[in-house]
Amino acid sequence: MIEWPLRNFCQARSGDKGNTVNVAVFAPDDVLYDILVRELTADRVKNHFGNWVKGPARRYEVPNLRALNFVLQGALDGGGSRSIRIDNLGKCFGPAILRLTVPIPEKVAQRYKGGPYHEFGGIH
Repeated sequence: MIEWPLRNFCQARSGDKGNTVNVAVFAPDDVLYDILVRELTADRVKNHFGNWVKGPARRYEVPNLRALNFVLQGALDGGGSRSIRIDNLGKCFGPAILRLTVPIPEKVAQRYKGGPYHEFGGIH
C-alpha cells in the first residue's frame, strides 16, 4: 500500500448553498470508489478543512456516479453575500480536498500514475 493524494486519480467539484459548502469527489472506477468509501469519512474531511468548517459534516454516497458528496455546514463565514472571505462561494474546497491522501495498493496506483486523464493524453 502507498499513500496517494486524491488529485492523482479523482475529480472534485464544490459550491455553496448559503453558509454550507458541498464537495463532491468522483472516482474513475469501482475499485477506487470502494477505497474512497472506506477512507473518506465525514470526520476526516471535516478535519482536513480544520477551522474553515464550524458546523457538522455529512457524507452521502452516490454509487451510480462513483461519487461521495460531503455537505459541510458553517463553512463560508455567513455565505456568499455576507462573507468577506476570498472564497465566499466555496469553489476552492473542491481542489483543496484533492490534497488528501489515501492508502491504495501499488498495483492500482500504477494505472493512474499520470493522473485521472493520463489514458486520454492528459489535460491540455
